[in-house]
Amino acid sequence: MTYDCLILSGGEYCAVPENLRQAGFIIACDRGWEYAGRFGIEPDLIVGDFDSSVPPKTGIAVKVLPTRKDDTDTMYAVRTALEKGCRKIAIACAFGGRLDHTIANLQSAAYVVSHGGECHLIGEDTEAFVFPASRKTFPRHEGWSLSLFALSDVCTGVTIEGTKFDCEGVTMTNAFPLGVSNVWASEEAVVSVESGIMMVVQSRLKKGEHI
Repeated sequence: MTYDCLILSGGEYCAVPENLRQAGFIIACDRGWEYAGRFGIEPDLIVGDFDSSVPPKTGIAVKVLPTRKDDTDTMYAVRTALEKGCRKIAIACAFGGRLDHTIANLQSAAYVVSHGGECHLIGEDTEAFVFPASRKTFPRHEGWSLSLFALSDVCTGVTIEGTKFDCEGVTMTNAFPLGVSNVWASEEAVVSVESGIMMVVQSRLKKGEHI
């Protein structure tokens, strides 16, 4: 998949796949600027309140945000990307660190979907795909689990094919973890959703762990 925008967030450092580095617009959020240097990526924009670092001195555009604000640094980057017309958005280094920041990134991804887009969040041992009602295919990822979560209040008509635990026409809510811990039974898993905001999470299984 090609992406309109790559956002480098400030969670735990992780590798960034090459296809994400080719995104049309790249934003580094606070510590994400440090990560960009490690990746050898030059962002188009750097944003942040820099409460954990100092604003970089660079020729790249820098937006210094106030520490007292409604948006997290990543949420500000998401809103900026949407305003520029980006709809396929990836957020790298989105997991790890503080739990509240991780939850904020997941809510930011739901915001992308509520504004007509899709969002892919990447961490070292976790990937999440957040998307509106549609049909998505997920190639087999050996040694990883596959879990589904409703990010909207309700997701209806949820169908899963090609997994150990298939289902058809199920209703899922964001108050019950019905879709946790599945695995591939074929070369691809197909997830269909009739309504709602769905999140598919792929997590690397630990040594000795199986489903």
